Amino acid sequence: MSHLRPVDPSTRHVGRRRALFVVATVLCNALLTQAAAIALPVDGTHSLLARSAGITSYLLLALLVLSGLLLSHPWSSRWRRPSPAVRIRAHVSLAAVTLAFTTVHVVMWATDDDGGVGWWGALVPWGSSFRPFYVTLGVLGLYTGLLTGVTASLAGRLSLRVWWPIHKVSVVALMLVWVHTLGGLDAPALVIVYVATGLLLVVVAASRHAARHHRAHVHELATVVARELVLHGTHSR
Repeated sequence: MSHLRPVDPSTRHVGRRRALFVVATVLCNALLTQAAAIALPVDGTHSLLARSAGITSYLLLALLVLSGLLLSHPWSSRWRRPSPAVRIRAHVSLAAVTLAFTTVHVVMWATDDDGGVGWWGALVPWGSSFRPFYVTLGVLGLYTGLLTGVTASLAGRLSLRVWWPIHKVSVVALMLVWVHTLGGLDAPALVIVYVATGLLLVVVAASRHAARHHRAHVHELATVVARELVLHGTHSR
């Protein structure tokens, strides 16, 4: 038994926080499902779950991009708490939960016999007979998001010059998903939510790029990201 490593208390706290975050997200999705049932003209359980999971996925993606912008914002160097390591862990957890709800969204549409999407339309551009343009934008947004997520997960192995430019494509993924979601909405009340979140992200992104000493802060942040990913891989073994 001497080969077993003691459990780091900080790891336990991180696990609890992630579990609470997942539970809170699931509860929010349940509320959004009820809201979608009232606000959207949906027929059947598949369509209801697909749209509510899609709304949740977009909100999580917007929060994910927002947290990324704040992480790399030069002003964030003035914040002592939470620490950069905690912020990065929260960002990674957001990415995982976003992927989970996106998967639910895709599977629900793909398995809906009356949805006009199917597996072909859910995974192949221009393969959907239901709103092919907007569904195609969602498919492209899915693959673009996966590209940025996979390269970021290799930050401890790949050079900053390799993964950081690719990770910036996450903004493109958000834009694709934003238009994709607007094209699939039938409730004017929800449009306000998407316009508000879009404007918020534009303002934060503009302030981030207008701030000085951006490159030095990004390099420091990338070092912390790489260290955290290496440590996470060590603890998971």
